[in-house]
Amino acid sequence: MNRFWSWAALAFGLLYFILPLWGMVMFSLKMRRGVLSLDAYAKVLGDEQFQATFSYSTIMALFTIAFGVLLVVPTAYWVRLKLPGLRPFIEFVTLLPLVIPAIVIVFGYIRLYNTSSWLPLTGSTMGTNILLMFGYATLSLPYMYRAVDTGLRTIDVATLTEAAQSLGAGWITIMTRVILPNVLVAVLSGAFLTFAIVIGEFTMAALLNRPAFGPYLQVLGANRAYEPAALAVVSFAITWVCMGLIQLFTHFSKHTKAAR
Repeated sequence: MNRFWSWAALAFGLLYFILPLWGMVMFSLKMRRGVLSLDAYAKVLGDEQFQATFSYSTIMALFTIAFGVLLVVPTAYWVRLKLPGLRPFIEFVTLLPLVIPAIVIVFGYIRLYNTSSWLPLTGSTMGTNILLMFGYATLSLPYMYRAVDTGLRTIDVATLTEAAQSLGAGWITIMTRVILPNVLVAVLSGAFLTFAIVIGEFTMAALLNRPAFGPYLQVLGANRAYEPAALAVVSFAITWVCMGLIQLFTHFSKHTKAAR
């Protein structure tokens, strides 16, 4: 009986998620009356504004990932190696972006870094892009930090560090040639999650007036019918591709370690 209810709950959950997605996919294919077609997808993917905004968000995601890796990996490594007592505090700080709304964070940025402040980042395009990247890094911090911290738990950080130091390696060499390769799968998991967050983020990009993919999706949804559904399907597919790549790299890593 318990097994029946378990399968029933699973079936209900699948229907709850799959049916709306199926309805959205079917609606996106009905742009041509009476015929299923990919016209909405062709129109969206051929739109120059889509290409520009998606390219912009992709570039911002890559910069955010690079900044996040440079910030999180050394921090998580140093906390685990030298300052284990600070782990509860660091974990609390990294969880704050989950409880502080993005609109609060971006308004704080605007007040601190407007053109009349001590560091007027919003006064230039480059400065606003940097500020937006910092905002994206803040939003992705809980996921990146936990992914890297989980990866560090699977290795003996102290032993690897001592072995590398005994061979004359410096801290940069230890980080780049010892620690990072051993947590690469965890870093990639955090990177894919960061990419998905940046691609779909709306609030920060809209309030900072940057040509990102999230605001474009909102504007398209307010003025079109079939194209927003097609774009939502594309966005959903991008997210699931990222999740699939995380699973693939994790599975590949497990098999590699088992072979060793």
